[in-house]
Amino acid sequence: MPKNKFQDVVLTIIMATVMVYGMVVYNVALNTGGVTGQTFLLALHELPIMVPIAFILEFFIVGKLARALAFSVMKPTDRPQFITYAISICICCIMCPTMSLVATILFKETHTFGTWIQTWAMNFPMALLYQLFYCGPFVRLIFRTIFREKNTENELSAEAVAE
Repeated sequence: MPKNKFQDVVLTIIMATVMVYGMVVYNVALNTGGVTGQTFLLALHELPIMVPIAFILEFFIVGKLARALAFSVMKPTDRPQFITYAISICICCIMCPTMSLVATILFKETHTFGTWIQTWAMNFPMALLYQLFYCGPFVRLIFRTIFREKNTENELSAEAVAE
């Protein structure tokens, strides 16, 4: 979907922010025993720490690795939607254990292997479903909206110059 590095950075920033916020809300709800208005506010406290970590991991390491993994089972001629789903699944399969490890180290009281595995196991189903059905489509809609307007403006400018 992104056509250049700038668009790739924008998409990754939006995706990291929306995905991390949703997952932090989920984890706060697990830790507090439910979802209240306070849950959404408490989740905001972890964003300045977790979003940059997620962005750096996804942009520089995980994105490339996930694409390589996805294209080990997909062909470039496959339907674009299926390629998007394959990449999203691969990203979740890499980011979820990695971000669960980071969260275990930074936010959990016990820093054991078992705590990390439990955190990962609790997060993975939510991360995968949230990414495929809510976060991914929502972020792609935002991205298309941002860059469609710019393309329309550029096309109008090009038409005005041509006339």
